Amino acid sequence: MDAAGDATAAIHVPVLADRILELLAPALTAAGSIYVDGTLGLGGHSELILSNCPEAQLIGIDRDPQALKLAGERLAPFGDRVRLYHATYHELPEVLDEAGVTEVAAICLDLGLSSMQIDRLDRGFAYSQDAALDMRMDTEQEFTAADIVNTWSAIELSRILRNYSEERFANRIANAIVAARAEGEFTSSARLVKVITEAVPAAARHTGGHPAKRTFQALRIATNDELASLTAVLPAALGSLAPGGRLAVLAYHSGEDRLVKRSFAAATTDRVPVGVPSVPVEYRAQFRLLTRGAERPTPAEVAANPRAASARLRAVTRNLEVPV
Repeated sequence: MDAAGDATAAIHVPVLADRILELLAPALTAAGSIYVDGTLGLGGHSELILSNCPEAQLIGIDRDPQALKLAGERLAPFGDRVRLYHATYHELPEVLDEAGVTEVAAICLDLGLSSMQIDRLDRGFAYSQDAALDMRMDTEQEFTAADIVNTWSAIELSRILRNYSEERFANRIANAIVAARAEGEFTSSARLVKVITEAVPAAARHTGGHPAKRTFQALRIATNDELASLTAVLPAALGSLAPGGRLAVLAYHSGEDRLVKRSFAAATTDRVPVGVPSVPVEYRAQFRLLTRGAERPTPAEVAANPRAASARLRAVTRNLEVPV
C-alpha cells in the first residue's frame, strides 16, 4: 500500500459499524455463510464482519478500482474467505452468477462516498478545494461531472438539483452555470463554486452549509447514476437472500432513504387487503423489519466521525416460514 493509501486506511472509520455487525452477524453463523458487501470501499465493514463471524465468506463489490486495491490489501489476512469484484452494486446478480452463488446470508450497502474518494483531491468530489470536475466513482468510466456542467441544458441541470439534492435555488444556479459556460467551459471546481455561490441569494449563503454543497451532491449522483443503481439493486438484493438472510442499507440523503424505505415497506407488507382476519402463509410478507424507522448514529459517533452525521440505517430479514 502506498503512503497515501496507508494514510487513508488509517483514518477510515466505517459508519455505524457496531450496529451493522449486530444486525448481520446472526445470519452468518453457519459454515460458508456468504456475506456480500455491495459497496466495499476501504473494507471497514467487511473487516469487522470477517473478524467477528469466522464462518463467513465475503463477496466484495466496488465500482472503484482504487478502492478494490486498497481493500484487497486490508483484507488479505483473511485469505480465500475473500473474493472481490469490480462492478457496480446493481450488477449483484451477475456477480453472484460469476461467483457460483445462488443465495446469500447477509448483505450490506453503504451508499455514498468512501473516505478515499472524498479525501483524494484528484477525484474532484470536494467543493472546498480546486480540482478537476471528475466525480467518477469508477475511474474507468468516461462520463464525468464536467460533461454535465458543460453540456446539459438549464432545464436538465435544474431537474437534478431539485430531485437529487432538494436545492431551493435550482433554477437560479442552473441558469448561472449555463450563462457562465458561454464565456468558457468549466474545467475545475473553483470557478463552478464561485458561480454557484454568486447565484444563491446573499441572505441564504450562510445557512444550511456551503452554498455549493447540494449542487455537488446532485452532480455526483448524476455522474454515477446512483439512484438508478439503487433502484435496481434493492429488489436484486432482497431476492438473493436465503431464508433468515439479512440486508442492511446505509443512506446519506433523503432521496436514497426514500427509495430504501419504500422498497422495505413493500417487502414487509402482506399481499392481501388490510383487515383480512387470516392471511394464508403464501400471501404473508416475505420480509420483516429489523430496525424501527431509520436509525441514526449517536452524538458520540458523530463527534468521532463527522461524516456519519447524515447516515440513516434500515435493515430487514427474510422470514423463515414464508415460502419464496
